[in-house]
Amino acid sequence: MIDEKRVSKIMKTLDLSREEAIAMLADDAKVDKGADLHPLTREQEEVAKKMRKADRTPTLYKWDTKKRERKPNELKREIIDDLFTFLLENWPETAENANISNIERQIDFALGGEDFSITLIQHRKKKE
Repeated sequence: MIDEKRVSKIMKTLDLSREEAIAMLADDAKVDKGADLHPLTREQEEVAKKMRKADRTPTLYKWDTKKRERKPNELKREIIDDLFTFLLENWPETAENANISNIERQIDFALGGEDFSITLIQHRKKKE
């Protein structure tokens, strides 16, 4: 079952003898099936594993250590404050455990033994 065209092409391209070309094709078939033709020693495997975990060179943006400062969204803050006030006025039993966990985003509270949170999401303007 030897593909003679392939063997002759390999012999011609890589300047190998017929036996070497056939051996190479047999090794390729073994590798395709998952065989390891050159197994590593235990020490080599440990080093290879360690190198796979090694950090890669950081990209340029990771060198920039300045944290981008977000512009405060006053509208969202006002909405969260109003919702928090509404919650405390209408359900006084939540007053002792209600809190604003994120000033522009989330209110957490408990009511009737259950925990709840209200999250405010501002959607982007739709593209026309």
